[in-house]
This record gives sequence, structure tokens and C-alpha cells, in this order.
Amino acid sequence: MYFISALVVVAAVFAIYVRAAPVRPADWHVVPAFTEPGDYPRATGFIALRKLRATGADALRAIDTAAAATPRTKLIAGSLQEGMLTYETRTRFMAFPDYTTVAVDDDMIAISARLRFGKSDFGVNKARVQSWLQALAPLTEPL
Repeated sequence: MYFISALVVVAAVFAIYVRAAPVRPADWHVVPAFTEPGDYPRATGFIALRKLRATGADALRAIDTAAAATPRTKLIAGSLQEGMLTYETRTRFMAFPDYTTVAVDDDMIAISARLRFGKSDFGVNKARVQSWLQALAPLTEPL
């Protein structure tokens, strides 16, 4: 019985920490350097690069609209004028945070989504990026 009680206490403390841990946007407001359009899956997230058919400003506005429609998602850093936006999206039950950064460089847009805690995101970052890419599809070249 003691073991179960201790396990419940540890789980509760972890849940509180996950929800209350401070966020330093500078730690997440970065995009990895890739040069070729494509999809780059990772155990801890997903990166997509696309060549733009439209202006970077139009593409960022489309992403910002898609992000605003994504549940439990908020902008934590960047702006349309900066050409880079970073969002935090939290899971429904445990409120685990994931961070998605979108940046435009010349005629390319990069979307990098990654988790903060754990070793696997179970595909949720890929699914979010792919849904945002659907909103962006008319403004990008197909792969």
C-alpha cells in the first residue's frame, strides 16, 4: 500500500510540475537549419520544409490562422513582422507542452514541432504540422 501511495504522490508532483514549469520562449524560438524541402521526422517531434509560391507574410498569416484554430495553442514568441512565430500547444489531460516554431527564409517556410518532456510524442507533433500544412497547401509547392 505504501508503494502505491508513493507512486500517486510522485505522479501528482510530476503533473503539477508539467503544468507549472516556467517557459523560457528563447529556448524554443529557434528553427533547425535545413535546406531541402521535405519532411524530417524525429522521435521527439517533426520538421517540415516547403518552398513557397506566395509571400512569406501570406504564409505566416495562414499558419497563424491555423494555429489559432488549434485547441490549447497560444503564441509565446515572435511576430508576423519578425518572420518567425513560436506556439505552445498543451495536451488535453496532462497539459504536456509541445512547441512549434514557424519561420520564413527567402522562399522557404520551416515548421518545427517538438516536445518538452519525454522521449516520444506518439505522433502528435507530426499530426499538428500536417494539419497546418493543409492550411498552407495553396501557398506552397507540393513535395
